[in-house]
Amino acid sequence: MTGTSTSTGPAFRRTDRTDAPLYLARYADRRSRPAPEGAPDEDDSTPLYLRRFRERREAVPPRTRSVPLEHEGERFAPEYAAVTRSHEIIPEQRSARDGYTTEIRIIRHGITQGYSTDAGLTPMGAWQAHQRGQALARTLREWPQMRIVCAPTNRARQTAEQIHRGLLDGLAQYGRDAAVTGPEPVEELKNFQVWSPDGVRDITASFRKYQAEMEKLERMAAGDRPRWLVEIDRFYRTQLGGADPIQLWLTIPLMYFESPQACVRRFWTGFNRLIAESPGQRIIAATHSGPIRAFATWAHGYDPGEPVNTEEVVVRVKHGGRTATVSYRNRVTEVNIPQEDEIPRWDA
Repeated sequence: MTGTSTSTGPAFRRTDRTDAPLYLARYADRRSRPAPEGAPDEDDSTPLYLRRFRERREAVPPRTRSVPLEHEGERFAPEYAAVTRSHEIIPEQRSARDGYTTEIRIIRHGITQGYSTDAGLTPMGAWQAHQRGQALARTLREWPQMRIVCAPTNRARQTAEQIHRGLLDGLAQYGRDAAVTGPEPVEELKNFQVWSPDGVRDITASFRKYQAEMEKLERMAAGDRPRWLVEIDRFYRTQLGGADPIQLWLTIPLMYFESPQACVRRFWTGFNRLIAESPGQRIIAATHSGPIRAFATWAHGYDPGEPVNTEEVVVRVKHGGRTATVSYRNRVTEVNIPQEDEIPRWDA
């Protein structure tokens, strides 16, 4: 898409793609093409800092730059060594007793176009998710196999897709290999649910139902509002008043809303199934802020606050599958994993 000229500057070119593959592809193409014989290396429009950088790079022997590095039987690009270099004097050592069998990263979706509909991500939200995927590509030594899952909403699905693309781009950049599957929707990772006469639906779909019913009641001016509508109205008026509606959900019982503890139980039901299906793999789960916050509150015993877009809670399952550590905002807590036969059912 081409923009128009303005009085403040020349015409410019814009693109809806905000992630890295375009410029990475151009960079790789430039490096693979030999310069024409007799052509000058630089032109007058090349910035000075870029000319100096290329001079320093050309001073390095080509063999050092092109040959992948090898360490303990692994091969990787020099870029991977640069971003994973440890600053510790004594390298970290982990005993077999403290090892983990599975890692789960619960990631909030990127910036979305809105919460009144099942909208997707903004360009900034897509860029955030892509950057998260590239960051995950740096941490492959313990988890060479990954499975990407998401909640069944557009913003969570697009987040998972961008994480997948960023992960693959990072693997290509760092010269690493990994088995990555997904993304795939998982019902247990959906947002917290609200009851309505038409059935149980998530909070976003309930908002659309709420708006339609409120408009009809105000137009007809007949009868009292049903109780489920009063409760959803209370939830959204908390947000309109500048307060935190998720804190309301976490601390005050709401009769028509799925409780936070039921949401955490649902997440663990899905995680236990994914762990059984993909033993020894890293599970990357893109979902929503309410369940993530409820999960962290359950683990740490206090409300650590709303996760920002693409922020994550890291769950590491220990050997035996009975305990795990939950990390969120520099707080690590060890928890007992609820097993399938131990998770209570209140609707039975």
